[in-house]
Amino acid sequence: MRDIDNLCLNCFKELTEGAVCAECGYDNDSPDDTMYLARKTVLAEKYVVGAVISHESDAVTYAGYDTQLDKVIEIREFYPKGAASRLEGSTEIHYRQKFTDACERYKASFLKLWQTMAKMHSLSAAVPVYDLIEANNTYYAIIEHMECIPLHDYLLRNENNNIPWENARLMFMPVLTTIEALHNNGIVHGSLSPDSLVLCRDGKVRLTPFCIQEACDITSALEFAPQEGYAALEQYDNNHKIGGVTDIYAFSAVIYRALVGTNPPSAIARENNDKIMIPNSIAETIPMHVIKAIGGGMQIYPEKRIKNISDFRERLDAAPSVQAKAAAVSTDYTKHQEYDKKQNAKSRIIIIILVILIMAAIGAGIYVVQFTDLLSQPTTTSTTVELKTYEVPNFVGTGYTKRDVENNGAWNQQFTITFEYDYSTDVEKDVVFKQSIAAGEKVESGTEIILTVSKGIQTVEVPDVGNKTLEEATKELEALGFKVSSVEVYNDGGHSPNTVKASFGSAPAAGETVAVGEEIILQVYGEVQTTQPTTTESTDSAN
Repeated sequence: MRDIDNLCLNCFKELTEGAVCAECGYDNDSPDDTMYLARKTVLAEKYVVGAVISHESDAVTYAGYDTQLDKVIEIREFYPKGAASRLEGSTEIHYRQKFTDACERYKASFLKLWQTMAKMHSLSAAVPVYDLIEANNTYYAIIEHMECIPLHDYLLRNENNNIPWENARLMFMPVLTTIEALHNNGIVHGSLSPDSLVLCRDGKVRLTPFCIQEACDITSALEFAPQEGYAALEQYDNNHKIGGVTDIYAFSAVIYRALVGTNPPSAIARENNDKIMIPNSIAETIPMHVIKAIGGGMQIYPEKRIKNISDFRERLDAAPSVQAKAAAVSTDYTKHQEYDKKQNAKSRIIIIILVILIMAAIGAGIYVVQFTDLLSQPTTTSTTVELKTYEVPNFVGTGYTKRDVENNGAWNQQFTITFEYDYSTDVEKDVVFKQSIAAGEKVESGTEIILTVSKGIQTVEVPDVGNKTLEEATKELEALGFKVSSVEVYNDGGHSPNTVKASFGSAPAAGETVAVGEEIILQVYGEVQTTQPTTTESTDSAN
């Protein structure tokens, strides 16, 4: 192990010229920010915490050093912005009372995200994660440090700020495999962009550490920082669900940026005008099947987009199955035209109009792409589909709310999820606490899973049962869900035995609102107590 005191706490190179690092320029004598872990803090007896690299909505990323492996790492600490703090001199994360329950759910999502990433180390676009630790009332993901540059910076170094499809294809296709693996595990990236994809020294494009899904839309309690041009409409508008198609939109936009050299317009702007412009000089260098794939992926409304990564990859790659479908459609069209020209008159008119429009656009030096179903959706043919099987997630043990489930597009594509509602004394309102199929079971795609959502604690106002008999009062209270017990109180003869006191006869008192299931204690008059005075007769005896 090297002497930490002689290392820069930003790049972990040897300090040769005092406190300011000659390699990266970091001033190691700068004061620590008390809201973060102090530099040189050691986690799990081997990970040294260095300088703060960034603080996103759900986590802080620190430079770090593995003393056992003698290598630079990155340490990602769950630390939700605005909802948590750290007292000066303490390493413990403190969650604000207002956000305690939400933070517990977010913390569970953070753990699941990085547990999943740790299992994906064999995938080329995944940044290796080789440890997860729990400490300081939070979680830490230990991530391999990769020497890399953002894809955005790499594209700017190229002539015209873009690259040809042949190069883009080699860079991007492996990333789709990693994104597909995320979706299959119920995880949506939610923030794909040229800034969140990095090009590493080995030539591979990788996903940088990213936030949990709960931070990826405008309704989140966590900070939402959309990348204009890459964030999908559903991330701004709660009327649409976030899901795997959200990543397909963003990745299509990334490909557009790489091929065209400019950012696509924002989803908000495109809602009223679902078109983008490609200069003709560039459009003619992009294969038509790629333009169509981008069009299908960037449909403004999520329900109209390409539905899954497998289909998207196939269209981008012009796989043999896609080419075969296209060839079959072309052959059928030719035969049909020869058989009956009249039946094809309408089709010929449409083609002529499209040709005229495209020629007009070319004359203006612009290729106009309108994202409609005509452009983006392939011809449908009858095929035999083998149903996939998926492992049922643990909806109950992780504190997912109904909204969490509804916004997870991957789950809603894999299963048919319906909701029931019931009261719970143990689970807060809107959180799932029962599932009809146990976690871990393998089921076919589309299988219905019924999730029971908590309506919270059911409360009822305690009725006034004063002057009622114990039997009558018990029956009324038990009908409302209360437990009933009683205590006997003194009866001076002015009350009927076995009746409830008229005033303050129950605890909690009549009129109070309490949880169903609580115990109500009744004060009940006992029998009238009578006592006979003890009399002693004395007899005088006369002698």
